[in-house]
Amino acid sequence: MKLSIIVPVYYNEMNLDDLYENLSANLLPKLNEYEIIFVDDGSKDDSYKKLEELYNKYPNIKIIKLVKNYGSFVAILAGLKVCTGDCACYLSADLQDPPEIILQMMDKLKEDTTTVIAVRQDREESFGQKLFSNTYYKLMNKFALSNMPKGGFDVFLINRKIIDEIIKMEEKNTSLTGQILWCSNNIEKIYYTRKKREKGKSRWTLSKKIKYFIDSFVAFSYFPVRFMTTLGLVFSIISFIVGIAFIYLKIANLISVPGWTSLAILILFTSGIQMCMIGIIGEYLWRAYDEVRKRPLYLIEKTLDEKK
Repeated sequence: MKLSIIVPVYYNEMNLDDLYENLSANLLPKLNEYEIIFVDDGSKDDSYKKLEELYNKYPNIKIIKLVKNYGSFVAILAGLKVCTGDCACYLSADLQDPPEIILQMMDKLKEDTTTVIAVRQDREESFGQKLFSNTYYKLMNKFALSNMPKGGFDVFLINRKIIDEIIKMEEKNTSLTGQILWCSNNIEKIYYTRKKREKGKSRWTLSKKIKYFIDSFVAFSYFPVRFMTTLGLVFSIISFIVGIAFIYLKIANLISVPGWTSLAILILFTSGIQMCMIGIIGEYLWRAYDEVRKRPLYLIEKTLDEKK
C-alpha cells in the first residue's frame, strides 16, 4: 500500500529539517512505498528554499508552491489532488503532531475502514487555545456533525475512495475535517497528546479561527437559520401577547402618559436582533455567491515532481 504524506508549509523554515529527520528515523523506513508532498502555502520566509534543498537531497518528494496563502485546508486539498497513493494522511510541519502516530493509523486502516482519525486526548497549549478548540468541537458535535470527536482532530488517514470523493466536492469556505467525517461511513480512532510547538510562531490567528468556526457551521449545520426562525417566532408570539395586553389597558384607561424609554429600548433590542439575522443570512448568501463564481480554489506557481 502506497502512502501519500501531505504537509502544508507556511512559515516553517525552522522546522523542515527536524521534520524530515523525524520522518526518516521513525516512519519512512517502516513504509514499503511512500511519497511526501510538501505544499508551500504562500510562505514569505525561506520555507520554499529549504524545501528545494530537501527535494534535491532526498527521494520520493513532491513540492507544490502556491501563488499566495490560501489556508491549510486548500493546501491539503492541493496535495490530495496530485497524490498517487492508495491512502493519504495529513501531517503538520511544526512537529506538534508526532509522525509516529501515522503507523498506528495505518494498522487501523483495514479493508472495511475508509478513515482513521487521530483524536487529541490533550494539548500542550495555553488555556485560551484549549478553551477555543474544545468549545468549537463540542458545538460541532452538538449542532453539526454528531460523529465529530469532542477532542477534535487534524491528523487523518483516508483511503483512495475518500480522497476521490473530497476532490470531487470542490467546495469553498468549508472544513476539511467536516468533509472527511461527512464522507466516511466506517471511522477508526487513535488517541494522542498534541505537543507544544518548539520552533517558530504559529500563524493560526484569531481572525482565521473565527472564519474557520463560521465556515464549519455554515457548511454543515442548519442551526443558525433554524435558530433565527425560532427566535423570530418567539418574538412574534411575545409581541402579539404584549399587543393584546396594551389594547386592553388602553380600553380600560389604565395607561397614563406613555413614556419613550421602554419604547426606545424595545426598538433598539428588536433592531439588534434583526441585524444579527440579516448578518447570518448574509454569511450564507456570500458563500453561495462564492460557489457560483466558480473561481479556482488556488493557483499554482511552481511544481517539483518526484525525481525519476
